[in-house]
Formats: sequence, C-alpha cells, structure tokens
Amino acid sequence: MTEFIPPGTRYIDLPSPFPMKRGGTLAGARIAYETWGTPNAARDNAILILTGLSPDAHAAMHDANPAPGWWEAMLGPGKPIDTTRWHVICVNSLGSCKGSTGPAAIDPNTGTSYKLAFPELSIEDIADAAAHVVRALGFERLACVIGNSMGGMTALAFLARHPGVARSHINISGAAHALPFSIAIRSLQREAIRLDPKWNEGNYDEANYPESGMRMARKLGVITYRSALEWDGRFGRVRLESDRRDDEDPFGLEFEVESYLEGHARRFVRNFDPNCYLYLSRSMDWFDLGESCGGTADQGLAKLRVEKALAIGVHTDILFPLQQQQQIADGLRAGGVDATFLPLESPQGHDAFLVDIGRFGPAVGDFLKSL
Repeated sequence: MTEFIPPGTRYIDLPSPFPMKRGGTLAGARIAYETWGTPNAARDNAILILTGLSPDAHAAMHDANPAPGWWEAMLGPGKPIDTTRWHVICVNSLGSCKGSTGPAAIDPNTGTSYKLAFPELSIEDIADAAAHVVRALGFERLACVIGNSMGGMTALAFLARHPGVARSHINISGAAHALPFSIAIRSLQREAIRLDPKWNEGNYDEANYPESGMRMARKLGVITYRSALEWDGRFGRVRLESDRRDDEDPFGLEFEVESYLEGHARRFVRNFDPNCYLYLSRSMDWFDLGESCGGTADQGLAKLRVEKALAIGVHTDILFPLQQQQQIADGLRAGGVDATFLPLESPQGHDAFLVDIGRFGPAVGDFLKSL
C-alpha cells in the first residue's frame, strides 16, 4: 500500500534490530519527524509532541512545507507553544503510514510491504522509537513532552520507560489505560475493516481496497471524537435538500449529519493505510501503564519522575473521559509531582484540543511560560 508522507519530512533510523515489546524485531526501520524553532546553547529548550492515531509529523507550517499543520493554531512564533523560545520536535508514530515504518512500509527482508507480517505493535514500542529520536537529535533531557489522545498514552509510556528524559509533561485528553467503552468502539472499527471482503487478510491494493470498511471505521470514530451537544448544535434535525438526496436509494442519506460523516469518511479512507489503522488502534486497547511496574495504573503513575505536569480534558469527551485525566494528575501527585488537573467546558468532545484553541491555548501556553 501507499505511504502518505508530507513534504519536508525528515527521518531518524532506528537501531537495527529494533526490539518490539511483544516479540519480534524490525530491521532498517525509521521514524519521521519535523522540527520548529532553534535549540539554545544549553540544549534544554526542546519540547516533544506525541500525536494521536492519524496525524503525521506536520504539526505546523515551516520553510520546507508551508502548508498548515494539524495543530497550526497552537504551534509557532507567539503562539501557545512559542517557537521563539522552544525548539519543538513532532514525531510520526511507529506503525503509522505517514513516513515512519509500519505495516505499509517495505520489509527489507522481502522487498514487499510488511502488511500483517509487521510485528505486534504496542504503545511502548512507539514510545521507545520516539525516545531514540530525541537522543539521536542530541537532547539528553526535554523541557516538556506533550501528548494528545493516543499520544497521551505514548507520553506516559515514554516517561515510564525512559526516566529523567523530560522535566515536565502536558497530557491532553490522554489516559493511563483504555476503558471498556473505548475498547468496544475501536473493536467495532477494526471489525468493520476486517469484514470488508476487499481487506483480504491484509492483502489489498489500490485497485482492491477495503473502502467500505474504512468508511465505517472512520464514521464510528468521528462520532466519538465529538459530543452529542456539538452534533445537536451543528446539525439539529436539518434534512438535505432534495438535489443532494439519492431518491433511488430508500435508505440513503437524508440528514445533514449523515452527509457530514460521509464526506469526512471519504476524505480519510484513501489517506490512511487500513493495516496501519488496525495496528495502531489495537495498541491503544492493549496499553496499561501498570504493566510497567507490575501493578496498577495508579502505581505506574506514581513512579513517573517529572518535576511538573498538567493533565487537561473536557467534560464532553466520551472516548477518553475526564476521569482519566484526573487519574493522571492524581497519580502523578501521589508520586510527588507538582501536577495540575484542568477540566474544560468545551462542547467539542475528544477533538476539542484540535479546534477549541481558545480554551486549550491559554492552558498550554501558561504552563509552558511557568517552566
């Protein structure tokens, strides 16, 4: 399958072989990354951003790629993550199809894409790969590691497995382990992909691509990324105009919200590899920070060693609900960290950190100013 790599992406080679937590190794693997700002003389002003499931490393525009990034409003000169002060690194997750090695990448042992021969992927593997990038770029200790959504899980694993690697941490809509509701949703998404006949046990190509399965998976995801409050406010019960309905399909699209989901899904399905989606999705379900200490997630949090932390969430998030960010802050405080829990009232659900910059921007900016 095709990888989807933005212009201006750079790469760091991982050690070969690169060991995976659940067994197996990778040979010739790499991680895609982008940077903004300039390291200071002491090299102590670096911030690492760890992303959710689908974003690439292009968080904001820069000279090599002037296209707006997925967190454009948050990152740049004078913005909450101010690149006149901070040197910012954003990595694309191991297992993705946005430049880092994953199931869509070429296996050097066979000359063809890994597909399902890719080793089982864990959040811990993603964290270890990101830690290698940080050290390969010459940074012994980060000023802050910021993780969003799945990246919040990765950040916790990163801190647990690489003690002392960061002075501070911002966890945004993340979690120390997956909850049953989130596991159930992701399980249905993976099932939708796998039940598409064109998935063909992972052996699809551009001509025979599991588009229906990916559409259903993405729609399920988008429904949980926002809140019922926002769906009601944006769409209500507004119906499509007659010229936008297919009158020959008795069960076709009828409401504006259905049309929105369909359009969103169609824009996504050919821009993300289905096998990569399966691997990354499952890695979140498997993650439990408690495994790192042979105990509970709370015990794992209490063992993390940063000086200061901020856990942010929103009341309307049903995928990574607010109690999970409170658990992070409480667990860190139990271990002696100066940790703050910040619940926000955004109506926009799990995706609020991407769009509600008016609320998230000041929270992130004020924390970084205090460092």
